[in-house]
Amino acid sequence: MPKVQLWEVSDEFWKRVEPFLPEKKRDPEKQYQRKAGAGRKAKDPRKVFEAIIYVLRTGCQWKALPSERYGSASSVHSYFRTWLKQGFFLSLWQAGLAEYDDMEGIAWSWQSLDGTMLKAPLGGIEDAGPNPTDRGKKRKQAASSGRRAWSPAVPRRDRGEQA
Repeated sequence: MPKVQLWEVSDEFWKRVEPFLPEKKRDPEKQYQRKAGAGRKAKDPRKVFEAIIYVLRTGCQWKALPSERYGSASSVHSYFRTWLKQGFFLSLWQAGLAEYDDMEGIAWSWQSLDGTMLKAPLGGIEDAGPNPTDRGKKRKQAASSGRRAWSPAVPRRDRGEQA
């Protein structure tokens, strides 16, 4: 079996993904400007899926997709948004979980949640301390111990006045 890159979709994997792809539907109530089949050809769904996997695996921006290999990045992103709305990725995730459950077993009765994703249940603003974005801003400061508080020698002076 030839080695594939982390973002390449093998034939075996594609056979398992393809049934979950949403079908293109035309609304019979809507009046279309062009005839069916006119305009640009639809992109190959396997290439689109591979491009989406490439973005997810490498962490690159959509516009950084290699256009020689995958075509227009905006077109791939458009497919991604459409498939996301149609529940393609959710159904793929659920099928993967079900398959893993059959193979290894998932302890559904015991699950945990990362607490960093939730608000502190009993924490209030006063308990959290100053906002980190307020660092370096001048605010009322306590006088240092053992020294007199700082104050200007002249309370106020206009430009023309002598010190």
